[in-house]
Amino acid sequence: MTLARARSVSLSGVEGHVVDVEAHIGNGLPGFSLVGLPDAALAEARSRVRAAVANSGQGWPQRKLTVALSPATLPKAGAHFDLAIAMAVLGAAQAVPQDRLDDVVLLGELGLDGRLKPIRGTLPSVLAAATAGRTRFVVPEPNVDEARLVAGVEVFGVRSLRQTMALLCGEELPDEPPYPAEDDPAAAEHSVLPRSDRLAGLDLAEVLGQAAARKAVEVAAAGGHHLAMSGPPGAGKTMLAERMPSLLPDLDQREALEVTAIHSVAGLLPSHAPLVVRPPFCDPHHSASLPAIVGGGARTARPGAVSLAHRGVLFLDEAPEFRPTVLDALRQPLEHGEVVIARAAGTARFPARFQLVIASNPCPCGRAYGKGLYCTCTPQARSRYQHRLSGPIKDRIDIMQFVEPVARAEMVADQSLVEPSAVVAERVRAARQRQVRRFAHDPWTLNAHVPGYELRRRWPPEPDALPAVESQLSSGWITARGADRVLRLAWTLADLAGRDRPGRQDVFAALTLRLGREPFRRDTGRHGAVPPVASVPVAVAGESTPRRRSR
Repeated sequence: MTLARARSVSLSGVEGHVVDVEAHIGNGLPGFSLVGLPDAALAEARSRVRAAVANSGQGWPQRKLTVALSPATLPKAGAHFDLAIAMAVLGAAQAVPQDRLDDVVLLGELGLDGRLKPIRGTLPSVLAAATAGRTRFVVPEPNVDEARLVAGVEVFGVRSLRQTMALLCGEELPDEPPYPAEDDPAAAEHSVLPRSDRLAGLDLAEVLGQAAARKAVEVAAAGGHHLAMSGPPGAGKTMLAERMPSLLPDLDQREALEVTAIHSVAGLLPSHAPLVVRPPFCDPHHSASLPAIVGGGARTARPGAVSLAHRGVLFLDEAPEFRPTVLDALRQPLEHGEVVIARAAGTARFPARFQLVIASNPCPCGRAYGKGLYCTCTPQARSRYQHRLSGPIKDRIDIMQFVEPVARAEMVADQSLVEPSAVVAERVRAARQRQVRRFAHDPWTLNAHVPGYELRRRWPPEPDALPAVESQLSSGWITARGADRVLRLAWTLADLAGRDRPGRQDVFAALTLRLGREPFRRDTGRHGAVPPVASVPVAVAGESTPRRRSR
């Protein structure tokens, strides 16, 4: 009786665990038992591995064969265990020395002809094993560049089972044709593919006549704030959202590895670009299901749009058309920056620190509040449409911006004032650098991520700026959470202007961005008497207009 051990990695979300693959050849009738909580794809490895070993010119043990995946209580999924199972079986058959298997981690899916196919999740698997102290890896040749993103590891790329055996036995590698590249059918059917590359040529200067909306996009990009835009069709909401990635700086090394790991698990990482360096942009269709947005799956949890947009932008066009359950499921990632998917077999966690950008019409016909447009919706229909976005979701959005339709004269006049994305992106970069320096010894990098109590305690605005926020809070126009978001916006405005501390002007501008209109102001005594605004504010981003309080 003989025993051999190889090693691979099991993924749960983007977290990995090193798995021992033990093969035992004992007396008894020929058979192949695979134990250790394998999923359906892994259970089918018995047939794949046996055919791959036979077609690679190796003999298959004609005795009772047992393969155990340890730890036994950890659920395992995926076909990337094939290579480790095959090498453990060959090691038990004494075709491969055990000492050559002890210090290497094996990842790869086997074809029936013995050639290796590219796999998902190479980067997080190598990261997890490297954290556990493993330094040598064997992966399919198309995944080599992705695996080598991890510093301090030695990666060998192979094309087949025969090459793997020759590598481990210290022999010359036989010549093998590469496995033909194939598109992942699951990725092709994915409805929320990031498309930052396709948006690379879009410029903010193409959006004419929307100076206020362009400023709102700039502020959102500079501080990582969530943005909601409302307005009639054709006003430029989608154009503004699609040009936000052009204002965002490249990801740093740590952020790039986080994003790349998520895309690798999802099977969306292109072979020609193993490292994602640009912030992703995801714009799912309003018919997308809850698992497509948040993540999940019947057996194996996969990242959804909120995770694919990690460190980037999640754009929900026609937001009221999304299912209410889908919109309400955004509460956890908006608040905590991660998604926790619980299943009977275990729990998977995916990072989800994204910027939410929402675009909506003010009513079903889209013509409410437009210049020279006549709305045909009933008040009841308009109210139902606006309330499809729940209050808790709207309260988590920092900036409310109404985008009005633009006349030709306004577009012509704006041509000499509009700035290209490169100019605005430079201001955004400078503002973000100020934030990085301010939070150098803290776990945050953007104003939008700073907890409210830390902001009030360590970075308060100038004293004469606080009464404006307190007045809106006591009047019920903003909540306590909204007051914190006003302070974050004020800091972003100060960073864009190069000021060391937000003043009264920054706070008032932040209140305007938060409410989507100029805030109602009362006589503030020593700060000057300001008459109240007489007009009723326009509802924006699906937010119903509250009644003015009697004085």
